[in-house]
Amino acid sequence: MSGVSVVALPMRTRFRGITTRELALVEGPAGWGEFCPFVEYDDAEALAWWRCAREAAHDGWPAPVRERVEVNTTVPAVGPEDAHRMVRASGARTAKVKVAEKGQDAGQDLARVEAVRDALGPDGRVRVDANGGWDVDGAVAAITALARAAGGLEYVEQPCASVDELAAVRRRVDVPVAADESIRRAEDPLRVARAGAADVAVLKVAPLGGVRAALRVAEEIGLPCVVSSAVESSVGLAAGLALAGALPELPYACGLGTADLLAGDVVTTPLHPAAGVLDVPRRPPEPDPALLARYAADPDTRDRWTARLARVQARES
Repeated sequence: MSGVSVVALPMRTRFRGITTRELALVEGPAGWGEFCPFVEYDDAEALAWWRCAREAAHDGWPAPVRERVEVNTTVPAVGPEDAHRMVRASGARTAKVKVAEKGQDAGQDLARVEAVRDALGPDGRVRVDANGGWDVDGAVAAITALARAAGGLEYVEQPCASVDELAAVRRRVDVPVAADESIRRAEDPLRVARAGAADVAVLKVAPLGGVRAALRVAEEIGLPCVVSSAVESSVGLAAGLALAGALPELPYACGLGTADLLAGDVVTTPLHPAAGVLDVPRRPPEPDPALLARYAADPDTRDRWTARLARVQARES
């Protein structure tokens, strides 16, 4: 593979505790790949992210079975006015709302979800994502209140951190439970199905090791799947779309509209949804040299990511 480009992309609002998305891009014979494990992940966990980048750049992706994918709009832990504006501007018919944000209370979650329901109208679909932020009793209480505020929830994503907690919540609420971290950050991503802990599997292509690896997980886990992003640039999002395009069934809108969260990107035509839909690419989009230069990381960040990538690559040798 050729050289590595490290960029730092500004975000429109704080998301997952960050305001800048750092990542590395690599070019190979099949196109470009993105290596973007979050900074707190160790080298062992980052290896799957490298395999995803290598697949995109070196091997390419399986042929899709659909040309377009419906996507949700993602609403960060913002105030109700901003939440309403973001949903209306998106044109999407499904919204995923972040809840259980540290430093916020249940009233703020309720106000945000109510604003999203108002923006979508009665026929839109609302799902919430707690990122494992509740305990079992707290999850049951919050889900009940949020479902009432939303006039019904499509599902609740990762209400608690552990598989056992997910299973306990699932037994006590009527809202379907989706597993995210319990799949992508687990030594055994299939345990959620065996434990009866989820109704929906959230698949993220990079932490699962690429499109082909994620397709194997989807087949083995035996649950309806939603493909979601890890706040990648449009290069990384294209891999998520390739997975969504290749899944045999895709019953839910996918969480791949996150280019809207970035205030800058590396391609001239970012993968922004139109009316809640994205086209499935056959290969990764090509970064624009001018944008790579504009968003180039500072020397210390570049050296840190270059060294990190080299360490992770060495784990396979």
